[in-house]
Amino acid sequence: MRPVLVITCIALVLAGAVAFAFAHSQAASAMAADASQVALGQKLFADPRLSADGRTSCATCHIPGMAFSDGKPVAIGAHGLPGTRNTPSLTTTIASQRTTFFWDGRRDRLEDAVMDPFSNPVEMGLHGRTAIATTTTALPEYATWFPAGKDTPLTEADRAIAYALAAYLRQLSLTPTRYERFASGDATALDEREKLGMRIFAGKGQCATCHVLTSAHLTDHDYHRSGVSMDDIATRLPELTQGVLSRNLGGAALGDRIATHADEAQLGHFVASHEVSDIETFATPSLREVRLTAPYMHDGSVPSLEAAVDREVYYRGLDTGYPIGLTAQERGDLMVFLKAL
Repeated sequence: MRPVLVITCIALVLAGAVAFAFAHSQAASAMAADASQVALGQKLFADPRLSADGRTSCATCHIPGMAFSDGKPVAIGAHGLPGTRNTPSLTTTIASQRTTFFWDGRRDRLEDAVMDPFSNPVEMGLHGRTAIATTTTALPEYATWFPAGKDTPLTEADRAIAYALAAYLRQLSLTPTRYERFASGDATALDEREKLGMRIFAGKGQCATCHVLTSAHLTDHDYHRSGVSMDDIATRLPELTQGVLSRNLGGAALGDRIATHADEAQLGHFVASHEVSDIETFATPSLREVRLTAPYMHDGSVPSLEAAVDREVYYRGLDTGYPIGLTAQERGDLMVFLKAL
């Protein structure tokens, strides 16, 4: 191993330790949220009655044992209707302290993002933004939080629901991963092969270009092209982009449109930014607990972590003009490191 690369990796980990400590101090602060508010959020999150078919809850797609993802290519909502995007991991989203949400970054407040699925036609399927407040306040089990029941002003109930769900998500238990323990100073948390994989990740593999190790977040919080499904819409780009611009949708209305139009969903961040340079770019996800969140990419089209690594290495080489040739040993070392994240 070249001395410069070793020094670089050590510097990355030390910087990561600082960022990791900061991230967890922020998480501890979030834990101070009102316990009653968090309890309401947890109850709402798991309640299937708050959907059009009475069988679909937030927890249907965000499963705790799968890093709050669902293991399916795209989310399946009320009445078995499929969406167009892969379900993101919520623990990863919270740990990375994202300031924009969804694959296209169309929301910049968690309190807004958590409410959109309720009225999305292929997610919870309720009719209109106020439907969640109307439904919740009518249920006697929620009398502790809405003592006036049906007489609770809908705007007040809506706001309380949004803040409760956001409070619950912000206090999700985040057991430190082995990499996080290593970044915090526990040199024994990773074995020697995993450390070799970390050096491939930071160096030859160029993974850290987007999934930065200098941050506990393992993302650059930016948008990039992955090459996934680009050919599907290439001949229709003028028509699709013009349609997005002419409709000029935002917020929940944009989310509803994206969830029901697979071709426009492939336009990525462009649907929110309207910048030509953002066509077919998607938010860089954190790689925290990446071993639990297959399949991968915004459309769930890459079935395994091994396939995702091969694809990313290939496209990183295309982007830079210098193909990355990993040996079988290097690829194996990289894989074991990824599973420690």
